[in-house]
Amino acid sequence: MNTADHTPSESAPDAQNWADVQASDDFKELKHRLRKFVFPVTGLFLAWYLLYVLLADYAHGFMSTKVFGNINVGLIFGLLQFVSTFVITTLYVRHANKNLDPLAEKLRNEIEGDGK
Repeated sequence: MNTADHTPSESAPDAQNWADVQASDDFKELKHRLRKFVFPVTGLFLAWYLLYVLLADYAHGFMSTKVFGNINVGLIFGLLQFVSTFVITTLYVRHANKNLDPLAEKLRNEIEGDGK
């Protein structure tokens, strides 16, 4: 469900409602599930990017090695940066759809009311 499909209820949640939800076990679980995916994937991507930068700076011979035609290792590694970004995005969407969105929807319904 996207935000265009949802109309807020007449009475907006107050600060206490938000504090109660934030202190709930479901909210803590949602944060845990998000962090369990985001932190390792971010670390891996940053390590992969740092490897690319270090190789480009200190391994000129390796990065300029021709693979075929005018295509060299550096160009392939550079293009793989884009590929890895799309892979991470796809993995995150799958993770969010399966593990985050149902719990977030449950929390949203608790704080705003079902209103349907």
